[in-house]
Amino acid sequence: MFSHIMLGANDIEKSRLFYDAILGVLGHKPGVFDDKGRCFYLSDSGVFALTKPINGEAATHGNGMTIGFVASSPELVDAWHAAGVAAGGQTCEEPPGVRSSGGRQLYLAYLRDPSGNKICATHYMSVA
Repeated sequence: MFSHIMLGANDIEKSRLFYDAILGVLGHKPGVFDDKGRCFYLSDSGVFALTKPINGEAATHGNGMTIGFVASSPELVDAWHAAGVAAGGQTCEEPPGVRSSGGRQLYLAYLRDPSGNKICATHYMSVA
């Protein structure tokens, strides 16, 4: 559905270190920079990128916005969360755990990145 997601970041290097840590847990390669100083995480299913806002103003998080990353197990969700906290992220919402949504069971963890963006890791649990 999406070609890419780009987030504004006030400190690209601090954000890169954070995202290298959490995305590395999920098996993604470290971010790479382009000639404009933007950081890109490339995958077969799309691109995740970090940039300073092009209007020169401070990056701010979107109220009500969450970006979710797929994890293949609850253990990876927990490792993602721990890596994020260790890399400067802040826990938000409830602790990592099982939630129900639309008749499905999900194992989720939420963080705020160094720029305040709300992100989560999601494992879709099998329905019995």
